[in-house]
Amino acid sequence: MARTRYWQQVAAAVILSLMFTSTLTRVASAQTSDAPVSIVVSGGETISIGGVSNILIRKDDAKASLILLTGGNGKLDVGPDAKFSSGGDNVLIRNRDAFAQKGFNVLLVESGTSLPAAVKAMAKIKRPVTVVGTSAGTQRAAQGLVEGAKPDRLVLTSGFLSRGSGPSTNMMTILPYAELLPPTLVIHHREDTCRFTKAGGVDPFLAWAGGRARVVWLSGGITENNPCNSRAHHGFNGQDAELVSKITEFAGKP
Repeated sequence: MARTRYWQQVAAAVILSLMFTSTLTRVASAQTSDAPVSIVVSGGETISIGGVSNILIRKDDAKASLILLTGGNGKLDVGPDAKFSSGGDNVLIRNRDAFAQKGFNVLLVESGTSLPAAVKAMAKIKRPVTVVGTSAGTQRAAQGLVEGAKPDRLVLTSGFLSRGSGPSTNMMTILPYAELLPPTLVIHHREDTCRFTKAGGVDPFLAWAGGRARVVWLSGGITENNPCNSRAHHGFNGQDAELVSKITEFAGKP
């Protein structure tokens, strides 16, 4: 009887040990999956603009410079050694290498960066300087113009353009007058159904801009899940190469 009780105790101890190990494994797995993934930008360097860390891809014999303003809250969570951990799937940020391969210096802008200071920094490296904003990044572009940013050109993709775009502040409500716009290219998807960037917002903005802006419409591609995310028409899913070409053709003009 004592021998039986002994083996029962051993078996119970083994089971408890296995259960404990399994729990630790699940916890570790959850912690790993929740941890931010650090992305290293090829050929990039972390630079400070007004005390805020940004990432610069500097090209030899660059033809021009691009300043990329991501959507959402604008956060990239830039760290040292050209690393960042947020927003990597945004359409502009995920195409950073494609822009660089086209012969452009590329600045990935962190939230809180002064756009006037960023434009001045890139102008010292290579003009012309084009600010490219997407989604909520177009709001930050407008605010930067109000604060005195003087880019040579401006590109607005999936933009918060006018009241017709949706229920949010937009280019027309942020800018006091259209004369603050540099030559501007609007790139919009005809099937963008994000409630903040509806296609119906484009024409009122173009009329208000008074010849300072023109539009390129895209169609096709793929849309998945949330209509306002980077893998919907809002983020030009499946049309990255076409989008990059439209931007660089405009930004690369002498």
